[in-house]
Amino acid sequence: MEFQKLKSIIEALLFMVGEEGLTLKQLAEITEMRQEVVEDAIHDFKGELERDKRGIQLVKIAGSYQLATLPEHAPYLERMAYSPSRSSLSQAALETLAIVAYRQPITRVDIEEVRGVKSERAIHTLVNKDLIQEVGRAEAIGRPILYGTTKAFLDYFGLADLSELPEANQFDASEGLEEDTNLLFEKLNNRQLTIDDVGGGA
Repeated sequence: MEFQKLKSIIEALLFMVGEEGLTLKQLAEITEMRQEVVEDAIHDFKGELERDKRGIQLVKIAGSYQLATLPEHAPYLERMAYSPSRSSLSQAALETLAIVAYRQPITRVDIEEVRGVKSERAIHTLVNKDLIQEVGRAEAIGRPILYGTTKAFLDYFGLADLSELPEANQFDASEGLEEDTNLLFEKLNNRQLTIDDVGGGA
């Protein structure tokens, strides 16, 4: 495999897994390359990002490599996350939030299996808005992050606690996981609309 192609694949893989990251061993197994070669590609890619003054960087945290934004860009990222024009949640974010609310703790991969689409952006939005948070790590390969709701989630939907969520068991389990989640999303969406109507939207 060409060295440049290997770097491109590594970039794509790290972009896909997000903050969960991948270890050197995992990258080597996926690309079917020797760890020494993958490590050289990682270091070259890291240097390339720094030389080109890109908006992202390659970091190693707890043995896993991941792509991250630059610390000096934090004020702009915060401004985007909390700007009034981005105050209401998108349908994708609400769907993701409904899944987390009813099936927490849950990993990103499990969320995507339910939704059928990539959900990293929706998850980041919800984390930035303090509606979901990391609550642990799953006992699986790569120790993926488990997500759960926050106190801000309860405040956002006017709930005293999670027991006040609409009962999930009222739906026919035979309809399937995705159908149940869609119905639950509609209920959460209705709550949001009610809050927005009285001027209390987040």
